[in-house]
Amino acid sequence: MTSKVVLYSAIGEEFTHYDVDVDALTLTKRKTIKVPAVVQYAWPHPDRHTIYVTTSNRGKGMKSDYNHVSALRIDPASGELSYLGDPVPLWARAVHLCMSADGRYLLNAHNLPHASITVHRINADGSIGAEVKQPAGLEFGIYPHQILVSLKTGTVMLIDRGNDAKGDKPEDPGALRLFSIDKNGILSNLQAVAPNGGYGFGPRHIDFHPTQPWMYASLERQDPLYMYRMQ
Repeated sequence: MTSKVVLYSAIGEEFTHYDVDVDALTLTKRKTIKVPAVVQYAWPHPDRHTIYVTTSNRGKGMKSDYNHVSALRIDPASGELSYLGDPVPLWARAVHLCMSADGRYLLNAHNLPHASITVHRINADGSIGAEVKQPAGLEFGIYPHQILVSLKTGTVMLIDRGNDAKGDKPEDPGALRLFSIDKNGILSNLQAVAPNGGYGFGPRHIDFHPTQPWMYASLERQDPLYMYRMQ
């Protein structure tokens, strides 16, 4: 017997639930929930009872002064979504988000007006708790585009794309920036992978092999695919 499969799709400020019939290859539209602004990214809790959605009004000609992350409860029987607490304001648009390997912390990556990571505690019921203040000296780079955590090692990886040279402005180097995260949600610099000082190295996304200690990185600004072995 096939278990229930659902799909969530975002268009603008609307986050919609669909039922998926795997055998018939069909979608049935169910309920749409409105979130505070345009959806930037979403990430499920490991227990699949909650999904977190980051939103922003940033766009062409927009101010980016209305930024949030919201917790949405997933009904275990129907897959229907409902708010779990109020949306939590963010200081700037989050370009990407994920969770720590243990599901205790939510991590949002920001690139404008400056690179950073914000960390929030997750309460026992899945709602979003207090922000965890981070120490000075963390190295976030120039222009992060993704944040992802290795489920095997717990390592936090910030994908710093950098920027191409443009006009009189020189190239901003890119890097894969690794952090540890402790039981209190505090980040520490761990490693920066930046061949040739990051020049000619503009990664956009990474992903992990499901069984092997391998990580893959796609380079947006140069087009190749890199493979790394993880220790």
